[in-house]
This record gives sequence, structure tokens and C-alpha cells, in this order.
Amino acid sequence: MFSRTFTAKRLPLLFFTPKALFSTHIVGDKPILVRDFIHSALYDAKHGYFSQRSGSVGVLEKSIKFNQLEGRKAYMKYLDDIYKRSDIAWFTPVELFKPWYAHGIAEAILRTTNLSVPLKIYEIGGGSGACAKGIMDYIMLNGPDRVYNNMTYISVEISPSLAEIQRETVGEVRSHLSKFRVECRDAADRSGWGDVEQQPCWVIMLEVLDNLPHDLLYSENQVSPWMEVWVEKQRDRETLSELYKPLQDSLIRRCIEIIDLDKNPSNQSSAIKMARSIWSKVLPKPQRCWLPTGCLKLLEVLHEVLPKMSLIASDFSYLPDVKIPGERAPLVSTKKDGSSLDYGSYLDAKGDADIFFPTDFWLLESMDHYSSGWLKLHKDKSSKQGKKRRTITLDTSSFMEEFGVPSKTRTKDGYNPLLDDFKNTKFYLSVPTHNTK
Repeated sequence: MFSRTFTAKRLPLLFFTPKALFSTHIVGDKPILVRDFIHSALYDAKHGYFSQRSGSVGVLEKSIKFNQLEGRKAYMKYLDDIYKRSDIAWFTPVELFKPWYAHGIAEAILRTTNLSVPLKIYEIGGGSGACAKGIMDYIMLNGPDRVYNNMTYISVEISPSLAEIQRETVGEVRSHLSKFRVECRDAADRSGWGDVEQQPCWVIMLEVLDNLPHDLLYSENQVSPWMEVWVEKQRDRETLSELYKPLQDSLIRRCIEIIDLDKNPSNQSSAIKMARSIWSKVLPKPQRCWLPTGCLKLLEVLHEVLPKMSLIASDFSYLPDVKIPGERAPLVSTKKDGSSLDYGSYLDAKGDADIFFPTDFWLLESMDHYSSGWLKLHKDKSSKQGKKRRTITLDTSSFMEEFGVPSKTRTKDGYNPLLDDFKNTKFYLSVPTHNTK
């Protein structure tokens, strides 16, 4: 079963903001790259989706007692009742399965961290604060006293209203407050980090990657070169259209280098190239490719300022029913008149829709190695230096069976929503090796 309807950020919006707010103000007089359009559509202070709905992140009054539910049908009814009583948009997995989801992450940290140095954790996009509180609770109760007493937990949150919710959530345990703080800023902005931090630390990103801006490439047919996609206003000033330009953006070029989009054609025989050329004329097929440039930018910043970080990220590896064309294409979803609506074009999202992408975990690993510096060295055949990161990707069920307590999210008949309903989500773990300067 694929998780979409009843997990993460995919649950009903119970309100709808008037259309007048979602104008083409996102695009000015000059064309902008697709990633800048997506960033504005999601995060613009006045017109962005999350800015307008920042108060809609759900906080459960109490943890769900799964062992008191009969099975899947009872669980779904329980969720339905919660949403009918709550004027919110969605609950994250860490909220639905609190405190057990966060406890699994905390256990993974305690097992693999160097406890001889003070524990420092950064969480990017901390939502309601359930993850921060759950981790700090677990370490307080299960870790050595000195680890909890000397730990620091920093939430890097772009939304001021969510930052306040996080302070309130963590503040439910008074002793946490001296160890916790929120920095309200964009984690991908290098200027907000200050000096390089040489001490080991952890970075947690739960369902952050799916909302990071992406760029879009376009090719007229099977043999035409890739081009950057820009967004511009039409002459009527009311509609948006795409503009195609030769590749020139440095971030896009770095992402292409990692994916190696330009590599395969050069390795093909002349016969295959000729066949492709003929076929492209007989039946030309436009191609689109979405690039996770926002993720690459964030990883480059993190590796620069936190060179000894360990990383835990969780997100969707696959999204069902995607209407938008292209590899790694997003779902663009909104709620109108009480019903869910998926748009067929990302250009329809002008502040009234969530734009979320699947995460290519193989590509995430490659970008991680690239940003650490190793992949660049690896392409230099004269370099014999080993990898700077040790990485692993796990299904959510595998991660929770290893580090969590699965029995706590199991219903009476054995159904376990955390293990059974999250088949399209994965965890990515990345830690530094000794191959660092």
C-alpha cells in the first residue's frame, strides 16, 4: 500500500483561501528559473503556500494508543474523526506516531554517535516540534546523564509561526528549554550559519526534501540538447508560460554533472546515434527532467559549514498518481470545496497548492558524496582518496524495526500502520569517515 492520503502532508485542508491571494505576483517583469518559482509558490512571505497555511500543522493532544485499536479499519476511522474535529491541514508521521517515531531516531543517534563529545543536533524544518521533544525525552530517559545535560538541540525553521509552536512543544518539559533553541531562517542560505563548525554534530531532515525547490530541463526530442526552463508572464499579465534557454546556470550544471545526463549519448555507437536521430524525426518525443537543485544547494551549504555532520533524512521515494510529466516530477495538490485536486501543471500552483517531489535516494547519495568533495576527487583518476561518507538507505519499516519499538504502533490484529502504510518512504543515513581533512 502506498502512503499518501493518510500520511505526512497529504491530509485534507479544511479551509480554502480566496483565489485573489494567488496571483501572478510570484513572477515579476523578468523571467525566473523554475526553482525560484517553486520557492516563491511555497515560501513567499505574502503569497506562499506555507506562509498562508503555517498555522495548519497538526498537533495531537495525546498519543494514539494503537494497542487499543482493533485494526486498520479502526485506525482509519480514528484518523477521520481527528480531522473532523481539527481545523488543520496535516499531521506528520512523527506526530502521528509520537513519541515512538522520534524515539527510533534518538536510538539511532545514541548507537552511532561519539558520546565523548557534547551531542549537538540540528533539525531542519521541525514542524510542530514533536521530533525535537521526542528525541530529547528519549535521551533524558535512556542516555547517560552527561549526554543529556550537555546536549544542544537547534531547530532551523523558516516559518516564524512554526518556530513558536516548536518552542511551546519542547517547553512542556522544562529541563529541555536550556538545551533547545529555534533559529528562524532558511537553512540553505549560507550567510545564516556563521563560521564553519569543526565539531561533530547531527542534522535531521524529516520530509524536508520533498518540498525543496527543483529545476526543470526540457529537450525537444530524443537527440536535442537539454535546455533550462524559465517561467515568464504572458502579455496579458494574467497567465504564465515556459521559456527555454541554453544551459548556463551553475547550480543546474553541477546537478547535471552528478546525474551524468550528458554521459550516455557519448558512449553510444554511431549506429545507435543514427537510429535515435531518425526516430526523433519520425516520432519526436519531448523530454522533461526535474533536478533537485534545492537539495544540492542545501547539502553544499551543510557540508561547508558542518564538515563533520552526521545526517538522517526521511522522505517519499515514490508518489502515486502524478499527472505532471518528467522524471522525478512532483505532485501539485490543493483542496477546493472540500475535495482534493491534483493540478496537471506546476504553473497552476500560485500559492494555493502544495508542491512535493519524490526523493531519488540514489541521487541523494551521489549529491551527498559530491558535496563532501569526494565525488569530485573520484573523477580525478589520479586521486586514491577513499569516500568521506559512509551511507545507507533503509525502508521506513527496516529503520524502525532496527532502532524503534514496532510493538508500540501495532493494533490488536497485528496491523502496524507505521510499518505497513509507509512502503513509499525511506530513511537515509550518512556519517563521516576518517577520510576527512
